[in-house]
Amino acid sequence: METALNTGDTAWLMTAAALVLLMLPGLAFFYGGMVRSKSVLNMLMMVFGALFIVGVLWVLVGYSIAFGDSYGQAGWLGNVTQYAGLEGLMTDNPESVYPAMAFVAFQAMFACLTVGLIAGGVADRMKFSAWLVFAGIWALLVYFPVAHWVFNLAGDNGGWIYKLGIIDFAGGTAVHINAGIAALALVFVLGKRLGWPRVPMRPSNLTLVMIGAGLLWFGWFGFNAGSATAANNTAAVAFLNTFAATCAAALGWLLTEKIRDGKATSLGAASGVVAGLVAITPACAAVSPLGAMAIGAIAGVLCALAVGLKYRFKYDDSLDVVGVHLVGGLVGTLLIGIFATEASPTGINGLLHGGGWNQLWLQFVGALAVLVYSLVVTLVIALVIKAIMGLRVSEEQEISGVDLAEHAESAYELGESGGGGIFAGVGHAGRARAEEQQ
Repeated sequence: METALNTGDTAWLMTAAALVLLMLPGLAFFYGGMVRSKSVLNMLMMVFGALFIVGVLWVLVGYSIAFGDSYGQAGWLGNVTQYAGLEGLMTDNPESVYPAMAFVAFQAMFACLTVGLIAGGVADRMKFSAWLVFAGIWALLVYFPVAHWVFNLAGDNGGWIYKLGIIDFAGGTAVHINAGIAALALVFVLGKRLGWPRVPMRPSNLTLVMIGAGLLWFGWFGFNAGSATAANNTAAVAFLNTFAATCAAALGWLLTEKIRDGKATSLGAASGVVAGLVAITPACAAVSPLGAMAIGAIAGVLCALAVGLKYRFKYDDSLDVVGVHLVGGLVGTLLIGIFATEASPTGINGLLHGGGWNQLWLQFVGALAVLVYSLVVTLVIALVIKAIMGLRVSEEQEISGVDLAEHAESAYELGESGGGGIFAGVGHAGRARAEEQQ
């Protein structure tokens, strides 16, 4: 039987899915190096925990909510039962250029990563159990519906943001604005770390931060270019624009640091890389390489300035999720209305290319809608969890470190020889009990 299956497109889509999955350990390392040494393992566990629980929910109902046919024509929510369990997607569709499961896997990684991004805002003080509950509920009530708005391109049965003509190629609204404002809401409910901002809370391992940023950059080519869902010109343009914008953003951040603080830091370079990746995500198929560099440079400067807002407004966003992901997502989403060009695969002109104000207005509407929805629902989720089971570890546990309090382990055993002997693989508390029994 004849089939439309394109093995090249299928191979690229599955490769892109694997690249996006690599962003999860990249994010874990990036965040893990930024926290204090007594919180490193907990940070890694929060990111991986989001991967585990969202992955399960994606198979059960998440894909169906995001990519099922909309209830009615409103484009607010996908049919919860249409693809529940994914069993109906295992057979070949002769009209599709790639297997349905390849797209399911690709979008699964987006869902897991988006939830993981929020963890950076609440580092050092949140219960791991409360985090897992939050991650699952937030995915169900916030990410899956918003993904339907943005990524479901099924015509009349698709999401309202897509149907309105708002451009978001790979997730500036659904991923970065969504996660950034959710982190801010959760921070307000959770409260500040003990001693912040009086006590210095320096990164424990800047080498790990740089490794994480490099892995994120590498995986992001799957995130952006993979969103073309084909090995074609759109993917190539998105790939190059992602590269160019990120280079410009890192330079913009470092220049801002040099002028403001007198030094260009490795943490600034890594943060600038992520800021550029965030900003170009919605715009990577809508602008020229020069437009991509302009967006990256603007994002690098504005995000570098935005991370200082937490000290002025007294919100303890531990790892600058708000300053990088919310601000970077807003910058990239809105600047599409300025720098978009019809010479790009998207084929729409922004204000700078004679397209008028309409696209900029549409971009503002999309960004604002996601921001308000995510903010309100996240506040409700966080307040309910706080009332039922609590969000924070105790003061004593926070002082001793969430690694020991939540996982009975330490990231670094600097005073011990390697190997582990008969105690290899057991937790810190388990090791202590075993030593007492010897």
